Amino acid sequence: MRNSLRSHGGLVSHLSILIIATFSTHLLRQVFAIPRTCNLFQGSWVSDNSSKSNNIPLVYDSSQCPFINPLFDCAKHGRPDRGYLRYRWQPSACNLPKFDGKVFLEKLRGKTIVIVGDSISFNQQESLTCLLHAAVGPNSKITTEFQNTFIDEFQEYGVTIAEFYTRFLAQITTEKIGRVLKLHLINDYGNVWKDADVLIFNTGFWWDVNGNQKGWDFIQDGENNPIVRDMDRTLAFRKALTTWAKWVDSGVLNFAKTKVFYQGFYPDHYRPSEWGRPELKDCAKETEPMSGSTYPAGPPPRLSIVEQVLSSIKSPVQFLNVTTLSQLRKDGHPGRYSDAGNGFVDCTHWCLAGIPDTWSSIIFAYLTLDENMA
Repeated sequence: MRNSLRSHGGLVSHLSILIIATFSTHLLRQVFAIPRTCNLFQGSWVSDNSSKSNNIPLVYDSSQCPFINPLFDCAKHGRPDRGYLRYRWQPSACNLPKFDGKVFLEKLRGKTIVIVGDSISFNQQESLTCLLHAAVGPNSKITTEFQNTFIDEFQEYGVTIAEFYTRFLAQITTEKIGRVLKLHLINDYGNVWKDADVLIFNTGFWWDVNGNQKGWDFIQDGENNPIVRDMDRTLAFRKALTTWAKWVDSGVLNFAKTKVFYQGFYPDHYRPSEWGRPELKDCAKETEPMSGSTYPAGPPPRLSIVEQVLSSIKSPVQFLNVTTLSQLRKDGHPGRYSDAGNGFVDCTHWCLAGIPDTWSSIIFAYLTLDENMA
């Protein structure tokens, strides 16, 4: 898998880990046992006063993590408030285990995690890598390369984390007429994804983008169907996700080895009327999460499509429905505090440290509780 990843290019970060801790499977069950019936995605954000620094529970210092994209480093770009780091996600019927990087690396020893999606998936990968980097200390040796695939390798544990950037999961081909988004074909990188031990998928944001920024010029649904300039985007989203689901069920994946997750619909916060602040223009002035466990505007309309398609899959796929808990965090975006420039207010991506660390903690909970990952 690692050679296959590198053959596709990558930002390769070799982390030589100097601190090695061993944990038995029995101890993992003791420390991280939570009811399997608990819904980790239903709950609310609560103030956490257990911090050692100004009542803010910093899981890592963004200035000490070399992996953070400047788009996500809100502290570096002058965000004055730190309160958005003071909250933790509290499920209604149980507790979310605190992320422990050494336990994670020991549990995943020798395995490869592949995160597939758009730039929000970069948020996820960088969160996970920063959490692990903080756990192993500052003496890690790091080398980097860059092409198209981002790969972080924790060498002492043999753990590799890769992020494949793809906006649609479906394939885009370059033809004489231009770029054609083929809804009936899985992305070519599927040949690499299939060898991973953990796969985390997502798609969503780019299905509504227009103009040259959308990433394709024409669209096709079926090899024998005509190539057209556009179609209903919600229908296109459903068709591409269905193609992915068929790929999952096609037998290409070895589910005795590979654990598959689909990460829920990532929300943005450009419409303050959704959370009762119509006098605002965007998320820029928000500094606190919403109280309670429901988002006033309800779930994104296409979340139901995700749920329907996932319910049709016969293979074991875990739905990481982080949608609502992320909707409640209107305060978690970079806003004006990134290197996007030109006065752009980013209410799509997320600050790091920040909300993606909770996504990582949920992944941690699922993987450390999985008997088959031992």
